[in-house]
Amino acid sequence: MAIHTTDLSIHQLETLLAARKKQDAAVRARARVHYETERDTDITDLINEALVIQSVIQRFKTKVHQIMAKQAQKTASYGLIPATSKGGFSLTSKAGDKRITRRRDTDPVWDERAGKAIGLIKDFLGDAVKKRDVKLFEILLSFLERNQNGDLEYAKVFSLMQHENKFDDIRWTEGLHLLRESYSITLKGFAYDFKVKNEAGKWDRLELNFSSL
Repeated sequence: MAIHTTDLSIHQLETLLAARKKQDAAVRARARVHYETERDTDITDLINEALVIQSVIQRFKTKVHQIMAKQAQKTASYGLIPATSKGGFSLTSKAGDKRITRRRDTDPVWDERAGKAIGLIKDFLGDAVKKRDVKLFEILLSFLERNQNGDLEYAKVFSLMQHENKFDDIRWTEGLHLLRESYSITLKGFAYDFKVKNEAGKWDRLELNFSSL
């Protein structure tokens, strides 16, 4: 005969509830162990394969650097690298279906003068522009915003420079002058593009960047 909960005492109900909680906890514990075991197996498998691929790419990168450095000297001896290239050049196969391009990989850098420049420009914008044209003030000020790394962005600063002739205040002109003087480019190294022609005669890039695939 079936037992109804209404027929049980409070103590019996508490005992039954405790048993049910214990059973549920055991089920959750087994599920968690299964999840964590499968998760760690997948992580280990992917990390091990990634380590192998990293090693292969590192060896390939070293090989590319060495071969392209050698080719740069040979190509330059034929006068095929423009003097303005600063190290960048392309090699194309005789059949015209394979190409490797070496590009300069650089970082824009602003030295300590940029801080003074920004101070002058912001002082001028807040004092002379904001009162007359809030929208223009906000636009010009946005060009001086720093990125997540705390660095100025060249494209934005260049856009600011396009407005140089709008004002003749000494804070504005001197600020832009200091920005120009503070700017330089540091060479991080060389980057490479590998391309092959497809059946339509167009260049297809061989993607070696994981996120680009």
